[in-house]
Amino acid sequence: MNQPPTQSTPDLVVSQESLLKAEEFIEAEEGAANKLKGWLGIFVTAVAFLMSVFHLYTAYGIVPTYTLRPVHVGFVLFLCFLMFPISTRFRHRVMWWDWLAAALSIAVVVYLMLGGDDFTDRNTSPEPWDIVFGVSLIVMVLEAMRRTNGWIMPIITSTFILYALFGPYLPAPWTHKGYEIGRLVGVMYMTLEGIYGVAVDVSASLIILFTIFGAFLQYSGAGKFYIDFSFSAMGGKPTGAGRTVVLASFLLGGPSGSGVATTVTLGAVAYPMLAKVGYDKNTAGGLLAAGGLGAIISPPVLGAAAFLIAEFLKISYLDVLLMAVIPTLLFYLALFLMVEIDARKYNMGNTTFDKIDTVWNLTRKYWYHFLSLISIVFFMLWGFSPVLSVFWATVVSFFTSFLRRDTALISYDLFTGKGSFTKHLFQSPFVKAMEAGSVGVLNVAATCAGAGIIVGVVTLTGLGLKFSSIVIDYAGGNLLLTAIFTSLVVWIVGLAVPVTASYIICAVIAAPALIKLGVPDFAAHMFIFYYAVLSEVSPPTALSPFAAAAITGGDPYKTTLQCWKYTVPAFLVPFMFVLDPSGQGLLLMGSTKALAAANWWSIAEVTLTAAIGVAALAGGFQGWALKRMTVLERWMLIVAGFALMYPSGMADLIGFGLVTAALAMQFFRTDEKPIR
Repeated sequence: MNQPPTQSTPDLVVSQESLLKAEEFIEAEEGAANKLKGWLGIFVTAVAFLMSVFHLYTAYGIVPTYTLRPVHVGFVLFLCFLMFPISTRFRHRVMWWDWLAAALSIAVVVYLMLGGDDFTDRNTSPEPWDIVFGVSLIVMVLEAMRRTNGWIMPIITSTFILYALFGPYLPAPWTHKGYEIGRLVGVMYMTLEGIYGVAVDVSASLIILFTIFGAFLQYSGAGKFYIDFSFSAMGGKPTGAGRTVVLASFLLGGPSGSGVATTVTLGAVAYPMLAKVGYDKNTAGGLLAAGGLGAIISPPVLGAAAFLIAEFLKISYLDVLLMAVIPTLLFYLALFLMVEIDARKYNMGNTTFDKIDTVWNLTRKYWYHFLSLISIVFFMLWGFSPVLSVFWATVVSFFTSFLRRDTALISYDLFTGKGSFTKHLFQSPFVKAMEAGSVGVLNVAATCAGAGIIVGVVTLTGLGLKFSSIVIDYAGGNLLLTAIFTSLVVWIVGLAVPVTASYIICAVIAAPALIKLGVPDFAAHMFIFYYAVLSEVSPPTALSPFAAAAITGGDPYKTTLQCWKYTVPAFLVPFMFVLDPSGQGLLLMGSTKALAAANWWSIAEVTLTAAIGVAALAGGFQGWALKRMTVLERWMLIVAGFALMYPSGMADLIGFGLVTAALAMQFFRTDEKPIR
């Protein structure tokens, strides 16, 4: 696996077959959508366009919560039933049952809105028609999740529903008094505690705006510019291949928040370069997947779960971005060190690449794409809410796209009178971006609606407190063991469901265990968020590594192991901010007010300790620091890395001592013969 490169390796081109196979993994994450043509295609485009218009309006106008959330779910269900077939056998066409389900999704919303205040007031004793429409909504949400995310999430959600219904028949300590269907429907359909709860609120008010923003960047050519810029900035250097993946994954992933999409987009361009410098198929795929994983934890978007953190904790999204800064930097530090070591392991010193263009020329032509990227944070710092910040950032992206003809979201010919106005408008990147913004949120929004059912059941039955008590009892009240058990629970849940659902489920059932032992709520939720992200690279739902393997032609499971090698050093960092108050400095103390009064020396100290720990683990897992390591040196660095990740004076002393000793042994060892 660690064979030196052959410098005569010919330039490779990723085959169309590989790209199509990789697209299947995007479909596994985002659903296998119909490709509709003719009047059906126009109709669906129009509905998706209207959905984007509605949500952009709600960002600036005032729409009551009891209107916004049901209308959002109505749009989502309507498009899900038209765009995602009941099975692949019926793909690329809309059947009569799809129309029936789509019509019913509208009827459910209309019935709710016509009911007014009386409808919500009778949630504890719903009428027969309330139950009919409520049960219909629950079934449609389960089916929408199945169509967009597969069977597992609906099965898990159904299990929670059964738990609510049959509580008296369960063994202790899981037993509870049980709830009738009418009471369950009242919570799930007739209040803002179930399907129309926090998760759907975040989906309706924030996530869709970010998917629209990401679509505007994509269709204005920002994604291509970020890749070209990275290649140009890093090209021609021995470590240029790996560095390009690291930089491009950050620039691409920051606005998109999608791990699989970033992996596929980057892999199609970067894999030939990685192969040329000597990366084998599995290692190249692992690096590409690790870069894609960074998309979910990188500001300014982070991924859908980050918006939920802000809502659950009742803090601003800017606070969440601040909390993510240092962990994100440590993640990319780990990747950067890994590719630096790769350059030595694979003997890349003699390999160079031609630059696409100079950094100056690219920046001079397309500088405004960077403006779009940072505008969200700028508006937040200016005092705008996250909703208004992404709204105005989208407006900035739209208008700056006209600075060059090749990036304009609407053809210049539309304004000059050349050709058909209608044709130019409906075939414009602007309309496609508006459509893509709504379509891109469907799988996440369906998951949020289903997660609302789970949250409603947990709240109704008190399951969260039961579960936290069980975890603490198993851990004997020990915080380290509780953190380990919690991380395992989050990871296991993440094996079956997407990142967003994994975070929501564990935030309500696992976070209370950490909080009960004195961990601040923001640290507990960030801990759960990072381990939920691991689901992206864990079989059987390791979509990013599997997509990367489809592109490189490598073995999916070996690629997953390589991805873990690249990412594990950074994923031990979350233990630092739950085990000791000093480790919370990595989160910049969780709020702007606390940040202003923070002990900057303490933050710098814990950050430096974490960085050295990450570097030690990177060297240990790669088997290389100053030179190839012996088995003893590897284990010294791995133990040192784990010690430095445990926030205590004695552990830090042991860690620093082992790092110093291992590097000294390497420095004074003259035997350059490869160690096997």
